[in-house]
Amino acid sequence: MIRKLIVASALAMASLPVLAAQCEVDVNSTDQMSYETKSIDISKSCKTFTVNLKHVGKLPKNVMGHNWVLSKTADMVGVTSDGMAAGLDNNYLKADDARIIAHTKIIGGGESDSVTFDVSKLQAGEDYQFFCSFPGHASMMKGAVKLVD
Repeated sequence: MIRKLIVASALAMASLPVLAAQCEVDVNSTDQMSYETKSIDISKSCKTFTVNLKHVGKLPKNVMGHNWVLSKTADMVGVTSDGMAAGLDNNYLKADDARIIAHTKIIGGGESDSVTFDVSKLQAGEDYQFFCSFPGHASMMKGAVKLVD
């Protein structure tokens, strides 16, 4: 009897679909100048990857706005420095900045935005960082992105 249950369980598990790589992540940002997500692993098997950013706070974007920006770790300081001069209307990002791999727009409390990018833009072994480019936020609002598998 136990043997039949084991065989039946094994057959049932074998018939389950193989789960594909997760090619999307939800990232919440807060009025406390933080992301609830600290790191993101992206599977090499993903052709594209989507980040869904939500501001779960209440403050408006001109006071406590957040975006999600992806660049090489070495480029983060330059991207944020150049972005300050670009201003809020440009999401605190320099236009056509080649160092930016992907980004959302700046959002305020209760708002959301998404970005989908081509995973082939990432290289194995490279250090990547996601961060908020609102002036002063990147020091606390950042995390690692790794290409895995």
